[in-house]
Amino acid sequence: MSDSHNTPIDQDGLDRRSFLKGSGAVAAATAVHAGTAAAAGEATGEVEKGWKPIQLNVNGEQVTVKVEPRTTLLEVLRYQLDLTGAKPVSSDGSSGASTVIINGKPHVASTTLAISCRRKKIETVESLGGENPDAVPLAFVEHDAQQCGFCTPGFVVAVRAFLNKNPEATEDQIRAGLNGNVCRCGTYAGILAAAVSVVKGGN
Repeated sequence: MSDSHNTPIDQDGLDRRSFLKGSGAVAAATAVHAGTAAAAGEATGEVEKGWKPIQLNVNGEQVTVKVEPRTTLLEVLRYQLDLTGAKPVSSDGSSGASTVIINGKPHVASTTLAISCRRKKIETVESLGGENPDAVPLAFVEHDAQQCGFCTPGFVVAVRAFLNKNPEATEDQIRAGLNGNVCRCGTYAGILAAAVSVVKGGN
């Protein structure tokens, strides 16, 4: 004898009550997921999209620039601050032509996000010039360590950063220390001579 209170079961063995419970669970899970995604979007929206002003310390000065999350430090230096020493020779940074010093260490500006440089000290090749130029660019001139000039700013910065850490470096150590920079004109002999002369000069 059938129970009139039982829920009818269809031919596939699925009763209406189970179906409604399952549908409700799916709907609830979907709502929770949507709410979580929306909350995450709200939490990260300030960083993930749009142009935002940030402050950077460049060559000893506090400057305000506008960036997107994908804006590179090289783009900011060249197109907002008019510091064109660092060169966009290679998008992957393999040439080293956009080398700058960040917190005392050499970094490739073309692959460094500008937003990651907040609260850090950035030094470009321009900081080594002026009325009292640094010994490294002077040595580059003396030893004719440049040709087309595209790699030169990156090498100058890389040499300065390396010698700051290794003031008594040998020629072999300098060669190893500069292996992240490429000179397509092949002026390596002059570059090495310039770096060695700075070491011998004690600068």
